[in-house]
Amino acid sequence: MKRKGASILFFNEKNELLLFLRDDKPGLPYANMWDVPGGHVEEGETPEECIVREMKEEIGLDIGETQLFRVYDFHDRVEYVYQSFCPYDSNELVLTEGQALRWFKEDDIAKTELAYGFNRVAADYFLACRG
Repeated sequence: MKRKGASILFFNEKNELLLFLRDDKPGLPYANMWDVPGGHVEEGETPEECIVREMKEEIGLDIGETQLFRVYDFHDRVEYVYQSFCPYDSNELVLTEGQALRWFKEDDIAKTELAYGFNRVAADYFLACRG
């Protein structure tokens, strides 16, 4: 059975997405690449519980209830992708995992290879916003 992941597309009033730069540690998958916030669903945990826990751990943000965007069946996992408005500047959030947080415009994401295949997810998000 595939593992489960949960991630969240934080968007702002400019319709930018919040990404984080992964750590650059030896052996870390996708080291030093931009990524969507999230993590692995632990045993006995729902994907929604996971994303709430991960955001408290990774950026100190209590996101409360979230809205499911889509579920993706990737080759290595099933990814539950949530979406939520985030009114904060990236400098106001405290990152405890990774090197940096930054807001990205659609064009910038299209030119950047994201970790774990999240370019597809970001492209779907921006397409859904237009449609």
